[in-house]
Amino acid sequence: MRTAGAGDFDAWNELVNRFAGMVWAVARRHRLGAADAADVSQTTWLRLVEQLNRIEHPDRVGGWLATTARRESLRVLRLADRQVSASHDNFLDLTIADDDSPEDVVTTQERDRELWQLFSQLPSRCQMILQLLGGDEPLSYADLAAALEMPVGSLGPTRARCLDHLRRMAATRGISLG
Repeated sequence: MRTAGAGDFDAWNELVNRFAGMVWAVARRHRLGAADAADVSQTTWLRLVEQLNRIEHPDRVGGWLATTARRESLRVLRLADRQVSASHDNFLDLTIADDDSPEDVVTTQERDRELWQLFSQLPSRCQMILQLLGGDEPLSYADLAAALEMPVGSLGPTRARCLDHLRRMAATRGISLG
């Protein structure tokens, strides 16, 4: 990484090739659209360029990038909350699936809201592992292990402990996760 900071384009390209997928995945885990995820990715890499020579632990650049991408994603989400969509198609969706009663829909929404609250109480490492391994485009164990600077073999057990922690917290609220 130090050589990338000194202007070595090959070193920079190696950094980008190694971590671009992880940065993108962090943004998408925050349910950002493609354009917002691209903005988050671009801003994350810009922040790295700005801080390249100040990073104290260059061997932990993957974790730095993941944290920066998460913060940028949250910033984009905060800004989006301040805006109201001009499209009436996305403004209000009152459709209910034919199989679900209104009570079932409300119950499911309340359960999901509580689960997200519990999820936000997990340690940040658990949140990142579960988000990056559990989405539509999960990060590979090898990429996530490199980003978190931990052995690939410890990801599975760590993920299991994180899920168990979430299950125990949910059980205290009467929510069964199976």
